[in-house]
Amino acid sequence: HGRTCYYGGTLCSCSMIALLHEALVTDMKAMGVTLAKCAAVDLCVQWVGWALASALKTEKFFDLAGSGTFVLLAHLSHRWGGTRHLRQNVQTGLVTAWGLRLGTFLFLRIMKEGQDHRFNNVRNSPGLFFVYWTLQAVWVFVTLLPTLILNMERKDEPLSLRDYAGWAIWGLGFATEAIADNQKWNFKNDPENAGKFIQHGLWAYSRHPNYLGEILQWSGLFLSASSVMQGPQYLSVVSPLFLWFLLRHVSGIPILEKQAMKKWGADPAFQSYIKNTPLLWPFL
Repeated sequence: HGRTCYYGGTLCSCSMIALLHEALVTDMKAMGVTLAKCAAVDLCVQWVGWALASALKTEKFFDLAGSGTFVLLAHLSHRWGGTRHLRQNVQTGLVTAWGLRLGTFLFLRIMKEGQDHRFNNVRNSPGLFFVYWTLQAVWVFVTLLPTLILNMERKDEPLSLRDYAGWAIWGLGFATEAIADNQKWNFKNDPENAGKFIQHGLWAYSRHPNYLGEILQWSGLFLSASSVMQGPQYLSVVSPLFLWFLLRHVSGIPILEKQAMKKWGADPAFQSYIKNTPLLWPFL
């Protein structure tokens, strides 16, 4: 009789494992389909943007389209996920706050300045312009990946220290980026600062505090989203790493540092600023 119960328990356990495995595979397939839909929407938005921008030979809504796509995909994944747990609601809200603030700021800035010097040799070349818009689609998808995974996850876990720490890091990054942008905006709009470089406020502790804030925000969002991750989903840590690499070594800091050296490289005050102010991370 004990032997029969043993085998019965074993069969029951095997059945449970099989059902759990089947449910997991089903959820992973559904997540893969939704990720593919998000990627398709992302590409469609950027390519439509490219078509309009190429026809008009303007980059004025490039950044606005990028930040807007973040917000759009965050809400689509939230809707398609169907669960809408508190963690997902907060995450989607934080992405929305980031996108609305930064997108509005960048759009107002380019409307005031008239052009973005990154596109001086690009806006009149449809092929090269297409590459820029496509790379923006990649940036959006990779950076948003932890949020997309979170919003499509049906499993929920109680909020933990990891969530609160992630949201706190996001808040620090949001404040850092917003304050740095505002300080530089006010500095450049003051006629007395014409031809000068900013070195006060947050810019006294980092030569690129706005980028520091950007990296902190997406690092915090990954940390919170990782609360419900498992297995290969943790590979979405590529999000903050990719963003850091992009800003530090590709499209952000290298271009601005080169422009600054060209403009103020012979200025002793700027040489002192470069020597005494960290490139990105304060006190490092």
